[in-house]
Amino acid sequence: GSLFAGHEESPGQTVEVGIEKYLFTPPEISIRVGDTVKWVNREKRTSHSVVFPQEGGRESERMFPDESWERQFTQPGRYPYTCGPHPEMKGLIIVGE
Repeated sequence: GSLFAGHEESPGQTVEVGIEKYLFTPPEISIRVGDTVKWVNREKRTSHSVVFPQEGGRESERMFPDESWERQFTQPGRYPYTCGPHPEMKGLIIVGE
């Protein structure tokens, strides 16, 4: 389904962000409180993590190829993030009410 489809989503949907060619795809997503973001590493041989600098550098475990990591967002706001081993990789989660 489309990330921006209609109003029929129930609370707590899961939105996937791929990691491929050293990019978060899509780099910016808008979700609702209670939704979960699932990052999936689609690289051939590179490991990645997800780091939230404004939360004291909270970091996911390393994701190796075909592994994933999920986080539920329970507070509205903007959550910029980077990759631990590759800080030039950047993404943004926008959590609406």
